Amino acid sequence: MVVIKAFKWLRPPKEIVKNLASRPYDVLDSNEARKEAEWNRYSLLHIIKPEINLPVDMDLHDDRVYNKAKENLEMFKNDWRLKKEEKDCLYIYAQTMNGRTQYGLVACASVEDYMNGNIKKHELTRKDKEEDRMKHVRITNANMEPVFFAYPAKKELDDIIQDFVKNNAPEYDFVADLDGFGHQFRVISDDQIISKIINLFAQMPSTYVADWHHRTAAAALVGNEKKNNNPDHKWDEEYNYFLAVHFPDDQLYIMDYNRVVKDLNGMQESDFIEVLKENFDIEDKWEVEYKPVKLHEFSMYLWWKRYALTAKIWRYNDQDPIWVLDVTILSNLVLDKLLGIKDLRTDKRIDFVWWLRWLGELKRRVDSWEMKVAFALYPVSMKQLIDIADTWNIMPPKTTWFEPKLRSGLVVHELE
Repeated sequence: MVVIKAFKWLRPPKEIVKNLASRPYDVLDSNEARKEAEWNRYSLLHIIKPEINLPVDMDLHDDRVYNKAKENLEMFKNDWRLKKEEKDCLYIYAQTMNGRTQYGLVACASVEDYMNGNIKKHELTRKDKEEDRMKHVRITNANMEPVFFAYPAKKELDDIIQDFVKNNAPEYDFVADLDGFGHQFRVISDDQIISKIINLFAQMPSTYVADWHHRTAAAALVGNEKKNNNPDHKWDEEYNYFLAVHFPDDQLYIMDYNRVVKDLNGMQESDFIEVLKENFDIEDKWEVEYKPVKLHEFSMYLWWKRYALTAKIWRYNDQDPIWVLDVTILSNLVLDKLLGIKDLRTDKRIDFVWWLRWLGELKRRVDSWEMKVAFALYPVSMKQLIDIADTWNIMPPKTTWFEPKLRSGLVVHELE
């Protein structure tokens, strides 16, 4: 049984929403955030990346950074850049990219569901990253940015959402200048519809963290802290819930997340290609802009040439949730076995290139001599992600990239 909850949203007025809504805190660094918000006093980046209002050389984990987030949030509330609604509601967040629209339900997820495993994960989290976001949640006493969840598509729920979209105008409707992606936001205030949706979620065994595992962990752990620190805890407090956008799994697409490596672990290019032949069939593609077109195919760029690598059939197992993954095949048979990269999280010889920068960026980084070899992978599927989570397994780091990203600031959830 999955628990979701309607809530009173803290939100911007329509006339400033496009300026206030920002990219998530973790997809741009401090310098990029400074530049993006420099002439925009409305940007939520002033709260989710508050270091942009402090000296450039300040430690990002200095208490003054978190205190600035709280100060800026209070300023946003006091001058009505963010204001709170009177009624508990659910919300529909529609995102459009390249002519395709996906519809997410904005609702509070249950801290207890996360703690007992009803909300399933597919990635490990790092304690330092968890603690950073926990400090931010503690001091703002709010979930400033939603997390990104998936649920098993359910026709009855799809029909309710599509009917509501058809018959109700959006509260917000804008196209982001930076990437051209469309964002629409609708408010469900009808108690009968809210009750139907909550009951349909209650019939689901699980939901899944699609993206932002660290943010999810931080939100849930702070809520659990508040429960444990409250001797009068009654289970109906707002801190028992955190902000999430839930998408049906059949509307989501995972983009490829590729790898570049600094050296060949002491091997010459010709020797490296020879040892690859033990596990892969190799075809020269020369300068063709080749990308993998199916599972177990890889594109490699080395020595100003492209190659197609196809894993030999005995090197994968499509019935195994781990060994069906191309990231597992590449990590174990190439990065670890041949190149000596044991830990993708800490090894400085490897870097990752997300889908939007793609083949041209892979080629550029090798041609510039910054990197020696690049690998492009076929994207992971939602079925693979769910199979991993359902079997309590963990994907290798930097496996999934979801696009479009949720815009931060359309809705904020306060914990009191």
